[in-house]
Amino acid sequence: MNTLFRYNRRTFASLYNYASASNPRVFLEVSKGETSLGKMVFELYKNHVPKTTANFKAIATGKNEDGLSYVGAPFHRVTKGFMAEGGDILNQDGTGSTSIYGERFEDEDLSLRHYKRGQLTMLNSGENSNGSQFSITFNKANWLDGYHVVFGELVEGEDVLSQIEEAGSRSGETEDKIHISASGSA
Repeated sequence: MNTLFRYNRRTFASLYNYASASNPRVFLEVSKGETSLGKMVFELYKNHVPKTTANFKAIATGKNEDGLSYVGAPFHRVTKGFMAEGGDILNQDGTGSTSIYGERFEDEDLSLRHYKRGQLTMLNSGENSNGSQFSITFNKANWLDGYHVVFGELVEGEDVLSQIEEAGSRSGETEDKIHISASGSA
């Protein structure tokens, strides 16, 4: 029985390994006010959600026809124990979103799970309404499964993610502006 349990546990864990050596990586440098908190590096799950990762990477690198960029965009909501929400490159307050494909684009693979800290997930306002807004999880958030596209994970910069979470509150408000001060390919 114990051997079977260990086998099933390993099998279960391997079901949620979305990483691949061929996946691209991007960085987000984050600041609190004028002070840099450091750099986070994310692996993007191009092997599972290529359209979503292409959108995020193009905005993170600024390499797109419309000149869209995450630089200067705030984390408009940072809820301790849940997630940091950011990427509103239009209004800077969580009300605007756009993409390299136009205003919004469709959901890709909704079977990827929000199973750990540091996952990138698309924010949306309903089915097929993805744009530039994203979140970074502080814990597993399985109630988001099937509703929000998971498209990457933190591979470097856990200390920065911890500082972002520490700056948050239960309401999601932050005392100082937490924003992306630089971004690009890693």
